[in-house]
Amino acid sequence: MSADSKNVPMIKMSNVKKSFGDKHVLRGVNLEVQKGESLVVIGGSGTGKSVLLKNILGILEPDEGTIEVDGEVTTHVRGRARVELMHKFGMLFQGAALFDSLPVWENVAFGLIHGEKMSKAQAREIAIEKIQAVGLSSMVADLFPAELSGGMQKRVGLARAIATSPQIIFFDEPTTGLDPIMADVINDLICQSVKELGATALSITHDMASARKIADKIAMIYEGEIIWCGDVKELDNSGNPYVEQFINGRADGPITKHSDYARKKTA
Repeated sequence: MSADSKNVPMIKMSNVKKSFGDKHVLRGVNLEVQKGESLVVIGGSGTGKSVLLKNILGILEPDEGTIEVDGEVTTHVRGRARVELMHKFGMLFQGAALFDSLPVWENVAFGLIHGEKMSKAQAREIAIEKIQAVGLSSMVADLFPAELSGGMQKRVGLARAIATSPQIIFFDEPTTGLDPIMADVINDLICQSVKELGATALSITHDMASARKIADKIAMIYEGEIIWCGDVKELDNSGNPYVEQFINGRADGPITKHSDYARKKTA
């Protein structure tokens, strides 16, 4: 591997724009996530975090700009190439998003069975291994999601995210709906899982305790643009008034409900 290839970001967004009618959600996002790095994107509700994630995943397609994954442009990838790309990804959805009709082990093994065409017997073995890796008993494997607490469901969601040993793991508001203690348990498991896999992680959250725990770097999105990005240790001395207001949860400051959630711009 050349020195240049080693320096290629695992994820790179260049001037990515996305609008829905006259609502301009992403207004030229520039962002890089290096290989093996955990980057957390923070920002208030309605600032474009989820749309950013969906564009990288290919659920949405940018109106302008390019997205690269491991040096390859993926912005308009279709068909088999898109399927191959998705094999690189693991995802912990907000609320875990488990299939109610499947037992826990099949939820965890879903990507192995349907994506990698693995036998159910082999997939079950791996699923139980991952279930135990997130601190749950193997006895949970044959339960259904409705029989689990919110924290247990989140652990199962994490087990599913890591089951295929992905190169990149996405975390969508990973601690939403959890009490502070369980949220910290999930944060610890995320850190442990990413480190053991040697994976690259991209998370979106407004939970600053979670962001500080799981991030190597933090980026803040505001009105559809990345307005600050730096090491997590630099967060409290960012020198950016928007970042300072957000991380300290202050009502007074440059971020207002009108400007952050209701403002519309022309292209």
